[in-house]
Amino acid sequence: MSEKPAAKESTMVVTPITVTGDKDTGEIDYAKLIENFGTSAIDEKLIQRFEKLTGKRAHPWLRRGLFYSHREFDKILDLYEKKKPFYLYTGRGPSSASLHMGHLIPFMFTKYLQEVFNVPLVIQLTDDEKFFWKDKSLSEYHTLAFENAKDIIAVGFDITKTFIFTDLDYMHYLYPNVCKIQKAVTANQINGIFGFGLEAHCGKFSYPAIQAAPSFSN
Repeated sequence: MSEKPAAKESTMVVTPITVTGDKDTGEIDYAKLIENFGTSAIDEKLIQRFEKLTGKRAHPWLRRGLFYSHREFDKILDLYEKKKPFYLYTGRGPSSASLHMGHLIPFMFTKYLQEVFNVPLVIQLTDDEKFFWKDKSLSEYHTLAFENAKDIIAVGFDITKTFIFTDLDYMHYLYPNVCKIQKAVTANQINGIFGFGLEAHCGKFSYPAIQAAPSFSN
């Protein structure tokens, strides 16, 4: 009796910077992504709990699996259930003067979450990040951040609970937390996550701590 052939390992490449499907099929193995990135699937049980606690119908993008995985969303629901405070945090890297639909989808979904949870929202515009990765001048990316902010504001967030900032303008407030994060994370860890390689300039290695800093409310 012959053995069943082993399943072929996907050759997809997905990093925070690059997405390439399997070289034979072009497909992305989303279950494998959940495993590789250490997230959890958004299952029906979690969606039902969300609807029960909030009294709101889950967004169609949740019900249809467009947003398919999470990291500790269950803990956010725990906080909401206990009426403890939390806030939302998202961002945008300003690489062009306007946002297309792909850029807007996460902001539209975040607007839905802000309305459902009735919580503050922090939006980081990463003009410095784009300078590290792209070819325009630092001042050009700073200008693009303000142009992008117009499109983000137009999504309709609660202006009394939403704070939008650029890294270049707000770094003096972020820097204490940036220093603490930088000291806690090694270059090997950063390289393992992002795959920069040691030939990358130090801006690419230092930036993840800047992006993580707004996660801390102090």
